[in-house]
Amino acid sequence: MRNTLRRDTPLEVAIRRILFAAGLRYRVDCVAVAGMRRRADLLFRSARIAVFVDGCFWHCCPQHATWPKANRAWWRRKLLGNAARDRDTDRRLRAAGWQVIRVWEHTNAEVAAARIMRGLQRRGSRRGPLNPPA
Repeated sequence: MRNTLRRDTPLEVAIRRILFAAGLRYRVDCVAVAGMRRRADLLFRSARIAVFVDGCFWHCCPQHATWPKANRAWWRRKLLGNAARDRDTDRRLRAAGWQVIRVWEHTNAEVAAARIMRGLQRRGSRRGPLNPPA
């Protein structure tokens, strides 16, 4: 558990590289709404888009979630609590006018980056890609 990264996971870094190469600028590991103690992995303030890259284990991925055998009840509460907090975060951010994009850790970085860019285009971001991908 000690080796689990809170930020700068391989997928996060790959997505950031693609977005940066496309001319997009963003904040990393940042709070979207003051007073909310939850940090987005990527934040596009002008477009009001918060991106979260969720680990399959920690956030109960429907495809890859596993349940530890030891301390089963404790882990179940912990992991389901994480998922419930994610839904609460989404609800609170949307209520504040933000678009929330969640990406599972097993997602291809190019697919995730394209989804984020589409979200930015829909939001009419002033700082869209300088060199949109073909």
